[in-house]
Amino acid sequence: MAVGPGTLPDFFPVAGVRIGVASAGIKKPGRKDLVIFELAPGSRVAGIFTQNQFCAAPVVLSRRHLSEGEPRYLLINTGNANAGTGARGLQDAAECCRVLAEQAGVEAVQVLPFSTGVIGEPLPVSKIIQALPDALSTLAEDRWAEAARGIMTTDTRPKGASRQVRLGEHTVTISGISKGAGMIRPNMATMLGFIAMDASLTQEALQALASELGERSFNRITIDGDTSTNDACMLMASGQYGGPELGLDSPHLPALREALEAVYLELAHAIVRDGEGATKFITIDVKGAASQSEALDVAYTVAHSPLVKTALFASDPNWGRILAAVGRAGVKDLNLDRLEIYLGDVCLVRNGGRAEDYTEARGQAVMNEEDITIAIDLKRGDVRETVWTCDFSHDYVTINAEYRT
Repeated sequence: MAVGPGTLPDFFPVAGVRIGVASAGIKKPGRKDLVIFELAPGSRVAGIFTQNQFCAAPVVLSRRHLSEGEPRYLLINTGNANAGTGARGLQDAAECCRVLAEQAGVEAVQVLPFSTGVIGEPLPVSKIIQALPDALSTLAEDRWAEAARGIMTTDTRPKGASRQVRLGEHTVTISGISKGAGMIRPNMATMLGFIAMDASLTQEALQALASELGERSFNRITIDGDTSTNDACMLMASGQYGGPELGLDSPHLPALREALEAVYLELAHAIVRDGEGATKFITIDVKGAASQSEALDVAYTVAHSPLVKTALFASDPNWGRILAAVGRAGVKDLNLDRLEIYLGDVCLVRNGGRAEDYTEARGQAVMNEEDITIAIDLKRGDVRETVWTCDFSHDYVTINAEYRT
């Protein structure tokens, strides 16, 4: 169950980036569950990672390798998170990096590992190592769609985005994939996201874009309020587009940022649309806040309310649940007589109570839609923030109750 068509785009190949996909049989025999990204020499990589203090072994190792070397390979497995595995988990992740590096002819520090799946189980190192030659033998620029499928866990469909943007006399190609459907309130990014482009950027500019765009997209989605142990979102630049290197002061950077933001948002929204058991895509738009934290507190309180989310699943215009969530969001000295709450274009709350022109029929018409906006105007300042979420259905409970079976 998911919201919207969810079809993959026709991916533009990114020069200097090749992808290999193989089956290691980590959780299900025969399933493609191992993905390798190969980056051309001179490529740069930046990223953001989970802020969960119980972060997984591959997160620890990727952070370390990213700071110590020049990444050439990304190694991704699904079916096992290698989280909550202590010292052994670090050793296992390091061994996978070592073997891939040996087979690819690079240093182990040039391999970044990523894992997703069940927490607390030892990584099946031997299965991964046995599948590495197959993954390397299939390296090609046109395997984005297969890679999108290869990183899925409880996702019901693969997620991808692709764009091209003209920068002066040169065209930059951007392609990306993401995965995630549950355990998502990414306190940094998504569960896993990989975006590559053939532009050439300084490391400073690349990291600035990765941080800024991740904050405005993946850091504004939530399925259930749970931050994963394995979240990572990487931005790769191969430098193969033929144009000059771009820095923070480059006149072409705004156009590149705009194109990248479209990719980031598309990938982030795709996760919400495929939220576990989701039947509705919800935009929560809070404006008129006195600060960013205030706006986000209100937005996330509404987004995480089980009562709001179940009402959305039932298409029940029970607007009192939204009102209650706003009221308990912790905003000090909130003027109830000034704020307004809308469901789509229908005003629910005005002057401290139900809007005079609200009718159940108008509210019901909005609730029957798949894409719904809840807009809240606090009328306290000029800060605006948007968060995206989904409803809670019976299937969400079923999926997570049966996750390990």
